[in-house]
Amino acid sequence: MSIADGSASGAPGPDELDARRVVQVVITRRGGEEWRGSGYRVSGDAVLTAAHVVRDAVSVTLRFLNEDGDVTELSGEPEPLWEDSEVDVAVLKISNDAGSSGLHAAEVPPVRFGLITQPVDCEALGFPKFKLRPDNASSEFNRIALYRDSHHAQGKTTPWADLRTGTLEISVGAPGPDPGGGSPWEGMSGAAVWSGGFLIGVVSAHHLTDGSGRLTASRVQRWYKRLAQAQIDQLGELIGLPARAAHLTRLPPPPPHPPPAEGDPAEALAGEVSKQWRKEEEQRRVHDPFPLPVRFRCTDRDVFDNWANIRQLPRGAAAKPLPLAGELDQIVDAYTFVPSGRLVVLGKAGAGKSILTLRFLVDWLDARTPGDRVPVIFGLGSWDPAATSLRDWMCAQLVRDHPFLAAPAARGGNLARVLVDTGKILPVLDGFDEIPSGLHGMALKALNQATTMPLLLTSRPDEYTEAVNGSEDSDVLTAAAVIELEGLQVDDYADYLIRASRTIREGGADHTVWDAVLARLREGPYTPGTANLAEVLTTPLMVSLARTIYSDAPRRYPEKLLHFPTPEALQDHLLAAFVPAVYQPAPNDDREAGSPRHRRHWTPQQAQHWLGYLAAHLEQLKTHDLAWWQLGTTLRRSTRMLVIGFLAGMALGVPTGIGNLPVDLVATEHGLGFAIVRGLLVWLLHGLVAGLVFGFVYEFAPRGAASKPSTLRIQIFGETRRNGAEIARRFMLGLVFGVPTAVVLVLMDRLIVGPLGFDDGLGGGLRGALLLPVELGIGAGTAFAIMAWLETPIDTTSVISASDLLRTNRKNVFVHMLVWLLVLGVPAGIATGLTPGQVGGFAPGPMLGLLAGLVFGIEGAFAGGLGYGLSFTAWGQWMALSRMWLPLTRRLPWAVIAFLDDAHDRGVLRKVGAVYQFRHARLEAHLAHAYRARQDSTRRGVHPVGKPGTMGEKTSVAMDTEIPDRR
Repeated sequence: MSIADGSASGAPGPDELDARRVVQVVITRRGGEEWRGSGYRVSGDAVLTAAHVVRDAVSVTLRFLNEDGDVTELSGEPEPLWEDSEVDVAVLKISNDAGSSGLHAAEVPPVRFGLITQPVDCEALGFPKFKLRPDNASSEFNRIALYRDSHHAQGKTTPWADLRTGTLEISVGAPGPDPGGGSPWEGMSGAAVWSGGFLIGVVSAHHLTDGSGRLTASRVQRWYKRLAQAQIDQLGELIGLPARAAHLTRLPPPPPHPPPAEGDPAEALAGEVSKQWRKEEEQRRVHDPFPLPVRFRCTDRDVFDNWANIRQLPRGAAAKPLPLAGELDQIVDAYTFVPSGRLVVLGKAGAGKSILTLRFLVDWLDARTPGDRVPVIFGLGSWDPAATSLRDWMCAQLVRDHPFLAAPAARGGNLARVLVDTGKILPVLDGFDEIPSGLHGMALKALNQATTMPLLLTSRPDEYTEAVNGSEDSDVLTAAAVIELEGLQVDDYADYLIRASRTIREGGADHTVWDAVLARLREGPYTPGTANLAEVLTTPLMVSLARTIYSDAPRRYPEKLLHFPTPEALQDHLLAAFVPAVYQPAPNDDREAGSPRHRRHWTPQQAQHWLGYLAAHLEQLKTHDLAWWQLGTTLRRSTRMLVIGFLAGMALGVPTGIGNLPVDLVATEHGLGFAIVRGLLVWLLHGLVAGLVFGFVYEFAPRGAASKPSTLRIQIFGETRRNGAEIARRFMLGLVFGVPTAVVLVLMDRLIVGPLGFDDGLGGGLRGALLLPVELGIGAGTAFAIMAWLETPIDTTSVISASDLLRTNRKNVFVHMLVWLLVLGVPAGIATGLTPGQVGGFAPGPMLGLLAGLVFGIEGAFAGGLGYGLSFTAWGQWMALSRMWLPLTRRLPWAVIAFLDDAHDRGVLRKVGAVYQFRHARLEAHLAHAYRARQDSTRRGVHPVGKPGTMGEKTSVAMDTEIPDRR
């Protein structure tokens, strides 16, 4: 560290302490008393100093020095531009020509701010009392004038001293004692403290009990905990302070990492996670108009480990609690302040836990450097600790949400496993309370088995407390600190609701629909209804619902919220009114599809019904993850088997029946009537066989395996990744599948079609009956083997989003159909074309071979490829159940994906990796309950209000418009 020399060879930059910008602040107070301090010029006309230096100032003089010893005096405004006594910081304004100090405003680069995470070297330049010197060159009435020279204090500071007050303790060289018994450091207050070229604090005090070698400074990092966001924003405009603590530069800088290798899965994952969650933050309108001030503190509950374990202190060391308190944008600071890297966040329903995890992830990624852990949010609701270990479950979630991580790793396993096992993942485990009831204690034990794994865990307080204290063998989460979210107060959300509302101008005054309600909450009269509203609005969830219903739309008046008998009734009203409110068409809603993403115009009644079905579907699955490949899985197994069997039967029956027409007309002497009747008969019988085969295969297939989307893609050129054993296994599977099916088809033709008088003579006799099973078995085995040879896991060079899995699975099925067409069609065409003798009334040749090959190929493509896709792939079941059956039965719209995307755009759903979730579990539970109630009413013959077939219902939102605007 060195002070900039200000020479012409290189002007000081923002990362250097510039001596030309150091200021001695001379204050004249009321009564004529003079006071001196120090400061630093942070912009063209602003000086940063300590608030107590300029307290009660009548006049301010600012003295600048240069290396030649010349002094320039400028006057400052006695009233600071900004000050706060709690953090002891003030910003003064230079009132006259700042350029007269030798440094013009344009030459003052911005200051950069930092925070320390380890002991660091530091420096400060100021004008302390022990630098008082006689000015021999100046005398007045035979008295020697005195002046204070500058002192460059160099020393060290640490983040672990003064934890309770949150100040910096600076160890410097000790001056001699003050003869007057005071502090020799008087006048040093206000000096900027620097480390590594970043401003980390402002000198504020010298405690005599610390000795003369210790100074105390106001720590920049702690400003974010003590100041309101509006004050931080003001400092941002005046001195360039970042808007969030996460944007402060961490000191000392991390050791340089080698640049990430091309295709590094950790960096690819970090890029995907950052892109996804930043978009999600925008979608949730977290910063519109500004984030709610969610606060946290150390919990008072008896649920955390010994502080010595949390702080990882050596044996016998004294353990004191960590000062873990702050607001939402300080969660990364709080986490990094925990040496064990294990933090639990408790909060009641709707308290802001999910938003906190989102803020944590985004801020961590802002400060992340290559090689650091990648934070990934895992929703714990789908983890069964009795069946799957935490690491295995995390690997499966990573592959689900980021398919490229299914690629094999060099040392075995897949990339997801490598990232988890090598400590490249920072798990953000959201929703411990959503783990199935009765498994919380087991889950806590499983988390403790990964004692060294850093993590951030969220939970509702009661479920976590029960897991920790519920039985004799219960235990805390090892080495984990526990913080708890606090409820919102009126002042926390009042400005939020007002600024989110449109302004109403009447009589020259501006007001909003919330003014009267907020006045009641602040001033009274405090009725039971007012108390209920104050209690409900303590959670960010309910505040955001109230904002959506009453601030975002005209002619809705929140005075109604003051008249509910209980908090539960008020919450039910907000939950019930939310969906109709977001689906009400805007007055200026343009139905012209002029934009790339035109919003669909679903009615509130339709949306309420479809969202209710989705919520009930999740409740039946006992999960909060809404995955497109699982939408049909809650239908009865028999229903699914019948739908799959019917479509598979149609896939074989239709092309077989139609294919018989040209074959019988070309290769036989029968007429059109015979060909049509035989085609219908073959259609029915072959379709029945295929339907039964694929239906029973679906019934007895492993439950759930076929409904998961494939993480493989088709690669025709380049290196394949399948070994010979897998190709052989697939071939045998096709053989076992194809031979029995062919035998049944031959028996159908010989025992039913022939005796009915519709034998066209093309069966080939006994030889044909023996060859068809061999041909179909070998053909099916070959098709399966070719697909195994073509399939390769998605790699890091072709990263796709989770939403693209649907298209990837669809492409795989189409390629499967093409392979079946070629495998069955080409051999059949060659064999038919080269057959000796007459075929019916025609001689064999290329034309007949082409016709036969085309017919057999199309039949194979639909029967084998499409039938396989319907029964064994997520896309096939998605098409059969979610795109056909559920819309036909009015459970879901025809455009399912468009509806889900639209619900996400409207803020009803959120995206978490590859799946959707309702914006909150309480909204999901409310919609599921309302859906079941409507279904029960329908079954009893009591039809709810709304259009027939839509299961719509009126809500209380429409009633809000009847309350007149208060004048």
